[in-house]
Amino acid sequence: MRHWLFGPRDKDAERPRGRPRPLTARAIATLAIAVVAALALPAGGAQAAPIPPAPGHRLVPQYEGAPATAAPLPADQAPPRHPYLAPNGRAGMHGDGAGSDTHPFPGPLGAQPAVRSEKMAALGGECATVTFDAGGRILTVCGTFRGFRLKLLDPGSLATLAEYKLPQRPSTIEAITRLDFSKIFKDTSGGAYFYLDDKDRVVLADSRGHVLRLGHSRTADGTWRFTLEDDWDLTPYVPHDCVSWPDPFPSGECDPVTAVQPDWQGRIWWVTRHGRLGTVTPGTGAVRTARLPGEEIQNSFSAAEDGVHIVSDHALYRLRADADGTPRVLWRQTYDRGTGPKPGSVNQGSGTTPTLLGRAGQDYVAITDNADDRMNVLVYRRGGPDADRLVCKVPVFGAGASTTDNSLIGYGNSLVVENNYGYENVTSLVGGKSVPGGLTRIDIRPDGSGCDTVWESAERSPSTVAKLSTVNGLLYFYTKGPHRLGIDAWYLTAVDFRSGHTRFKRLTGTGPAYDNNWAPITLGPDGTAYVGVFNGLVAVRDTAPPT
Repeated sequence: MRHWLFGPRDKDAERPRGRPRPLTARAIATLAIAVVAALALPAGGAQAAPIPPAPGHRLVPQYEGAPATAAPLPADQAPPRHPYLAPNGRAGMHGDGAGSDTHPFPGPLGAQPAVRSEKMAALGGECATVTFDAGGRILTVCGTFRGFRLKLLDPGSLATLAEYKLPQRPSTIEAITRLDFSKIFKDTSGGAYFYLDDKDRVVLADSRGHVLRLGHSRTADGTWRFTLEDDWDLTPYVPHDCVSWPDPFPSGECDPVTAVQPDWQGRIWWVTRHGRLGTVTPGTGAVRTARLPGEEIQNSFSAAEDGVHIVSDHALYRLRADADGTPRVLWRQTYDRGTGPKPGSVNQGSGTTPTLLGRAGQDYVAITDNADDRMNVLVYRRGGPDADRLVCKVPVFGAGASTTDNSLIGYGNSLVVENNYGYENVTSLVGGKSVPGGLTRIDIRPDGSGCDTVWESAERSPSTVAKLSTVNGLLYFYTKGPHRLGIDAWYLTAVDFRSGHTRFKRLTGTGPAYDNNWAPITLGPDGTAYVGVFNGLVAVRDTAPPT
């Protein structure tokens, strides 16, 4: 997963010489006016309304394809349940601790699918990570110029049941004061990479450098509320001289915490943009730290029984905590980081959260590199000697147009990767533009001797964290093709996992408000597919029984 406009991400890396900024001066001025107008509105005044489509929504197909037939995948290939996370499929952006991007929920089959949306703010409002409590209610963080909001939503109506205000991020203040809105487009901090723990509590790092643990409950009058249960202050360990309204031009270092995740011993791990990482022991509040000098960490990370896997812009790491909680590197594997960022990547490094596959004795971890011509899918053995670690290196997509800034889908010994080359933010594809696109499935051979390409698809999924339903065997992408009349039409698209054939597409909406801007698709327990979009949240669900 990568950056959102009002959610992740802040890869403020150098841009290749001669490459234009994604926002023109005119676009900046227009957005600045909109920001001022949005800040002037009463809080919550733009809620409880559907996201408006842009002109042209009646001139494009509403539905293509035909309903699919569910073809379940073997349940024994799913990753093991993390003991300190909510059950698989409900725990976080990538569904589980292994970063598999799979869900044990059905997802729509395309049987008269209906679309519902909720506008979360006058401008922005994107709801990135979506999780579900034991009652099926949605827990999500939505970002606006007023700051992030942790929300409890009704899964059917998308109505807000409770809200918890999080501190405004420095990048928002910096964007407004300096008229540089690229700062917001590239900021991962503030709580978007949160997780839901085994007791249905949200754990996140806010923009102040605090790790928070929040519960939610129903009050005597039937309403819902959030309760702050724990607050661990990391500012003694993480530089936090960040832009603020009282001090818009600080002189010190600002290194915000971007992601949190527990290990299998219950410690809460955290990482920062500039290569700092550490643990919090919940029972004592003890904090232990380490650093990867000269490296950036701009992805989320994964955890299994054998350790925590983190990818920086230089290398892939496997780590464990010592008895006192201090992170210790077990191995480090460098990869081809190329000579600079590409359009569709935000820094000079891998764009993927590590994907963990297999079980003890036959365990793998997969990422992509940032090789200049064609990006490669890399699969490593998690155990064994370093000399025997690399299983395969498979180039994907077209020459000179190959990158991804989203995690791989991992199921059994299979990986699915999408091509994000050409997408940078919500302004990238307006006016009917699209990306080169492409999807590829790669399988690790049963004997571990290498990998093979199983199928390729020409679907164009510009920036979504795609998902796989193991219950019906469908992959879900958020696609946008080119349009000669300049209509920006966005579709929830289902692709057969086994064959790579597209089964159906359902229009969600038109225009930038429906651009998902790096947010994931999330499959809910009731079979609904949720997509975070620029202006809020979209839900797609079947209204007819399966055939």
